[in-house]
Amino acid sequence: MSTRQVVMITTGGTAASQTTDDGAVPVLHAADLVPATADDVRVAPVELMAKDSSAMTVRDQFAIVAAIAEAFADPAVAGVVVTHGTDTLEETAYLADVFAADPRPVVFTGAQFPADHPLSDGPANIAAAVALAADADSRGRGVLVAIGGRVLGARGVFKTSTTEVTAFDTVHPDLPRPLVSDTLPEGRPARVDLLALYPGVSPGTIASAVAQRAAGIVLSATGSGNTHPDITAEVNLAVQRDVAVVVSTRVPYGPVEPTYGGGGGGVDLVRAGAIFSPWLRAPQARMALIALLSRGADADAIAAFFAASSP
Repeated sequence: MSTRQVVMITTGGTAASQTTDDGAVPVLHAADLVPATADDVRVAPVELMAKDSSAMTVRDQFAIVAAIAEAFADPAVAGVVVTHGTDTLEETAYLADVFAADPRPVVFTGAQFPADHPLSDGPANIAAAVALAADADSRGRGVLVAIGGRVLGARGVFKTSTTEVTAFDTVHPDLPRPLVSDTLPEGRPARVDLLALYPGVSPGTIASAVAQRAAGIVLSATGSGNTHPDITAEVNLAVQRDVAVVVSTRVPYGPVEPTYGGGGGGVDLVRAGAIFSPWLRAPQARMALIALLSRGADADAIAAFFAASSP
């Protein structure tokens, strides 16, 4: 019987955490998280970092994607598991998927409860993720998220609960998987700011992002991609300064389409030069824009990528 090798990259998060007087913190090592497996599966633990995912930087996220690529440099590796805090798992998993040219499975997993909690769900999630990564039927499915008994594609996935073990859902189960590139960009990742829009939002938030040299801005707009007319004017100024602006929504489900006018509607934002993200919600749209700008994509390439991300 041949052995199936799975590399398990650990990054911290709740699955590696125990409760202390200062709150839950990641203290378990990669070797502590290796689950019992089938006799023909061998897990090779790689301890990359030990962070709460809310404290990760974009460089940390790219380092995780680079570690996946390094694992796949070994042709004997059947698949990769990444243990990751659930707060920003949807972002890193998506970033990994836009560079996932290798058909071998990559499975992200985590936990809602620390390792020493009576309801600790990390061990079961990690065991399920390892089994999935070792399964030849998982090849070609892109990056997967396996938590709470559910398996979801990384594209469109988002966290839905702070406490339920079935912590994630998807905006659409069949989103296409256009790649940004099959190789990671070199140098510093592009800076992209994510701004929430709401009644009374100051247009100066966009001007501030431009002044601080953001290469791109993602707007978490209301409804199907709408805002105040003053925001539209600032979007136009940002685009004139070669800052890419992408519009998503704070609404969890449904397509984001330029439908309304009135000065601040989606139709107006498109006329001002904004690009709509029809399905990727703001956190994943931001990761897409970071990846695209870091690879030197222009406005046409960015628009084409988001269009190709729609079913």
